[in-house]
Amino acid sequence: MKVIISRKGFDSSSSGYPSPILEDGTLLSLPIPDPDSLVSYHHLTSREKNYFDYMKSINNTIKLKNNWKELDETITCHLDPDLDANTLKREKGWKGVFGQSGAAQRHLENQGVEEGDLFLFFGWFRNTIVKGDRILFDPQDKKGRHIIYGYLQIGEIHKVDSAFNIPKWMSDHPHVTPQKREKERNTIYVARDSLNWCENTPGYGTFNFHERRVLTKQGMNKSCWDLPDIFKDRSISYHKPSSWKEGYFQSVARGQEFVVESDESVLQWAKELIHT
Repeated sequence: MKVIISRKGFDSSSSGYPSPILEDGTLLSLPIPDPDSLVSYHHLTSREKNYFDYMKSINNTIKLKNNWKELDETITCHLDPDLDANTLKREKGWKGVFGQSGAAQRHLENQGVEEGDLFLFFGWFRNTIVKGDRILFDPQDKKGRHIIYGYLQIGEIHKVDSAFNIPKWMSDHPHVTPQKREKERNTIYVARDSLNWCENTPGYGTFNFHERRVLTKQGMNKSCWDLPDIFKDRSISYHKPSSWKEGYFQSVARGQEFVVESDESVLQWAKELIHT
């Protein structure tokens, strides 16, 4: 089983600011904007509040194609990975799903990613505070951190082209739109119903905040990771031995999926992240 550490959600170029860590520890990963999607931010909910309202409270503008624009309810988003049944109204049979295409999908294919492998999704997050009826970024947390917020163990892999028969429960996923179905190597990864090492745990899901899930080394820039020593003898795609610096691991700025050459110790690390 391979472990794939996958970067997703808001960043400095797509949307312009981090996703929020809510006061109860919810890691609210905000999906990047997507003009081809059928889903808007105001369609998505967490804790009985829609994403648009969270975003409007934090910042009433959003970065689209390197330009800042006023946030409005017409802006659609790329809900991918889709890991929480409560985020949208679901059709019968829904389960966790993740899509990839183009060069990023070619990388996954070249790395031999297959059924049974495990995605761990991380993003840029920042603490928030409540002030009156608003949620604001905590001024004491100026930079934010990379944090693992969800997982998906692959149960099925589907090439999604014009001939693919879309299940009804998948019809609002951004990788089945007419535009995406024309993309090279457009692929859907459907989660297992349960983890293959723990039948009582779903094969996909999201996490609340826990220090164990923080990748960023304390006090450093978000791309400086505090990976355990068990990773030092493992290859990590897009990275070189020189990525290991004095006291930290320097993750690359480019690349979406980092495939780890896994052994029992790496798999145990991943399992502990899920079961913490």
